[in-house]
Amino acid sequence: MSDNALRDHFSAMARNSAWSNNRLLGACAGLTDAEFAQERTSFFPSIQMTLNHNLIVDHIYMADIKGIGRKNISLVGDIPYPKLVDLKKAQDAFDTELVAFCDSLSASDLNRIISIEWHDGAVSEEPLQLVLSHLFVHQIHHRGQAHAMLAGTNVPPPQLDEFFLNYDLPRRKGEPFAE
Repeated sequence: MSDNALRDHFSAMARNSAWSNNRLLGACAGLTDAEFAQERTSFFPSIQMTLNHNLIVDHIYMADIKGIGRKNISLVGDIPYPKLVDLKKAQDAFDTELVAFCDSLSASDLNRIISIEWHDGAVSEEPLQLVLSHLFVHQIHHRGQAHAMLAGTNVPPPQLDEFFLNYDLPRRKGEPFAE
């Protein structure tokens, strides 16, 4: 894959992530606050905690990418946004930032080395393209868990895989980040 094609792929992945978050959080709006926070079976014990975790980690990796350090993230606790409406607003803001960031990348940016200090104190040096790849896989992984937990409620989980194919264009027409 050429560097330009890879850069374009990351822009598309950022849009897919934003679109998927919008669809999933939109579906979660059909839950009460109690249902959103209700304990369920998954890696994290609630939809609320799972989706808050996703946003926290989004901010962690963006801090690494920007070189500002993880200690400068202002999110507090495991659930900085207990209310869905606040989480959605914060996730929308992050998604807009991520799309703009990926759209602004040059092909040469993809090989820029990012220094990551892990929770155990270890430091790794990673190319930006691998950090972005990991960020998107992480998001997909946990959205899938939230999607599965949502299936255990009265709210039908939304389709999250109707994005990349031409066949899917009519299904997402008019939705945010769907272009």
